[in-house]
Amino acid sequence: MITFLHGKLVEALPTQVTIDVNGVGYAVLIPLSSFTKLPAPGSALHLLTHLAIREDAHVLYGFVTAAEREMFRLLINTVSGIGPKIALNVLSGMNVTAFRGAVAAGDVRSLSQISGIGKKTAERIVVELRDKIGAAGAWEAGSAEHSLSAADQKVNDAVLALMALGFKQVEAGDAVRGAQAVLGPAAALEDLVRAALKKGA
Repeated sequence: MITFLHGKLVEALPTQVTIDVNGVGYAVLIPLSSFTKLPAPGSALHLLTHLAIREDAHVLYGFVTAAEREMFRLLINTVSGIGPKIALNVLSGMNVTAFRGAVAAGDVRSLSQISGIGKKTAERIVVELRDKIGAAGAWEAGSAEHSLSAADQKVNDAVLALMALGFKQVEAGDAVRGAQAVLGPAAALEDLVRAALKKGA
């Protein structure tokens, strides 16, 4: 399994990049969300990858962020009828945070506006991913709607971490605020999460 490529970006198109890795050129399909984050051609590039092996081809898909690759894999492995091409369309039509929010809110209308996603597919995405994305997706999307200070972002990240561990949103918020009151505003994210876990245990 090829899990990442690190080399020089030779060519960048909205749907594909070519990377020179020690003299070998790799063609990698990418979503638009990754294209907008690419450096200029000739620059060094570290690209996370997913290798799909078909009877007629080995296809590399690339992602600038771990969140994009995670969402791509969740789509192709969880939602029936969605393959790599449609998963790339999803990431090209909506950023990961907005997608999580749409799934958590059951927003079929927004999802069905993505190229290649009809109403039935959008409904299937909501049904099959809602439990996996859950309340944390709604919280993340809501917090992204307004710019957060560094301190607020740290609290937000700690709350998301607790929600991923099974805390309800209100419980996670209370636990993090309690931990911050004890440790002080300069406490690191990891310390906040650990203290909140002890408090909630």
